[in-house]
Formats: sequence, C-alpha cells, structure tokens
Amino acid sequence: MSTAFLQPGTDGSQGGAGMPASPELADVTRDNASLRRFLHGLSGVDQVGAEARAAALATRSIKTTAKAWAIDTAISMVDLTTLEGADTHGKVRSLCAKAARPDPSDPSTPAVAAVCVYPDLVATAVESLAGTGVQTASVATAFPSGRASLQTKLHDVHDAVRAGATEIDMVIDRGAFLSGRYLDVFDEIVAVKQACGAAHLKVILETGELVTLDSVRRASWLALLAGGDFIKTSTGKVTPAATPPVALVMLQAVRDFAARTGDVRGVKLAGGIRTTKEAVRYLVMVNETAGDRWLNPHTFRFGASTLLNDLLQQRHKLTTGAYDGPDYVSID
Repeated sequence: MSTAFLQPGTDGSQGGAGMPASPELADVTRDNASLRRFLHGLSGVDQVGAEARAAALATRSIKTTAKAWAIDTAISMVDLTTLEGADTHGKVRSLCAKAARPDPSDPSTPAVAAVCVYPDLVATAVESLAGTGVQTASVATAFPSGRASLQTKLHDVHDAVRAGATEIDMVIDRGAFLSGRYLDVFDEIVAVKQACGAAHLKVILETGELVTLDSVRRASWLALLAGGDFIKTSTGKVTPAATPPVALVMLQAVRDFAARTGDVRGVKLAGGIRTTKEAVRYLVMVNETAGDRWLNPHTFRFGASTLLNDLLQQRHKLTTGAYDGPDYVSID
C-alpha cells in the first residue's frame, strides 16, 4: 500500500454546479441524442474484471500504525442517518448529540461529517448541531422512489434548504434513466442543484436498480455533468446497495471526470456497510483507485446508521486493548 494512505489528503476542493468548463464537453448535453452518444461512448465495464479488481483490493492490508488514523478518518466521513417513518424529534436530537460527540468519554474522537434526516426534521437537527461543525443533510425529491412531479421535488428541496439543510441527497428518476431519457434526468438534476443554493447536492443513483455496471458508469457521468457535488450509491431501501464493484466504477468516474474537467467531486457509499473492516477496505479502494486527495469528508462519505458503533468499538480496542461491548468485527 502507498504510504500516502497514512495521511489524509490535503486537497479539500470540491466541484461546483452546472456543466464543467471543459470545451470538449460543452455540447454533450445539447439534446438527448448528443447526451446518449456521449454516455454510450464511455468505455464499457468488464464485469468480471471489475469484480476481480474489487476482490483483490479487499485483500490489501494496512500497517498497524495506520489503523488508528483509518478508523478516525472513517468516523469523520460518516453521514449518521435516520430515515424511518417512526423518526421523532427526540430521536434526531439524540442522534445529533452522538454525531457531535461520538464517544463522550473520549473527546479526541472526531465528529462525524453530517446527520441525514427527512425534511420535516431538518430544523431540529440544525438547532441540535449548532456550533458543532457537523453538517445537516436532508433527503429530498420524493425520496426514496423519486416518483413525483418536478414541482413537488423542488418544493421538497426548498423546504429542506429553508429549514437550514446544508446538504441535499436527491434521487434520480430511474425509470427515465433506464428508458434512455437521459436529458430529462440531466435537466432535473440541474434544477435541483439550482434549488439547493449554497447547499451541496448528493445525487443518489440507486445502483441496485441500474442492473449493470455500464449503467452505473453512465449514471455517474450524467450526475457529474449535471453538477452533482457527490454521486451516491443508494437510498438504503433497495438491495443490493453499495457493493465493491459499484464503488470501484463510481470512484473511477469521479477520478476520470476530475482528470478531464479539473473539477473534483465526491462519492458517497450508502446501504449495507456495517463494519470497520468493510469501511477500511473501501478506504483502501479510494486510495488505490481515485487517489489520496479523495481521502477526506469533502470528497468521500459513508451513509450509515450502524457503522459508527463498530468504528467506536474498534477505536476503543486500539486505545485500551479491550472491546467495549459484546459485538465486534476485527479489522486484523
């Protein structure tokens, strides 16, 4: 493993809204035919090769001295999430307290990146997180189905932003994408990005419904062209969600997009990531595929509700030599 993995990336830059400045991409979204030609002209994904590459990366180990840094980095990348119909203001307040001080007994434990809630609970999260530096994220655009009119979706976004959300997680219209109506999806993302104002936009591809890795690559590029600050795997409501081959393809997309346009955008993996071992393996993949400039919360996130607990257990083990609690997964 590269020694660059031992330290966080120094580049916290992040892409902006709208079309990239690259002249060669200026006409890509002129009409649906042009966009289709571009997306279908991207290099195809070798499914077997992607799975083999992801499996090989999963066998990589990190130095013992780097484990503490890796765990703290993973904690700082977590979007602590609750997206249940039974969510209450009290539950969100408790979640925010944990986000800001994940381990009250150890103030050296880093805070997480964000708390992600439904729009009607954003104000509660904003109030609870005031002064902590933890961002307030909100799902929007008729999450998780995305089946609503654009007017309804934009109203959803405006509600969340007015309540103080600094990050918006939108879902694309998978039906439109799978039907080849790429420009419709592009225009919707552009409209949502505009409605976000200063808030960052994470574009959920719902990769479990895209069927092929070729579709994941096309959807990734489509979201990046439209101005998404992050591309995100899943709502967490569909199986499969985040998988190593999907993560590999999405990381390749942001890497290649940055090389082509100069804009650095992020990746968020959400759905099914529960253990420290998995998180560290994904950090290895980020470093080996995109590079160490993506090893920070500005450009890489984990969407999780249970991962944080295991990260804290592993951190406690490294610090004290004993596991704090009955359940754990070793990262050795």
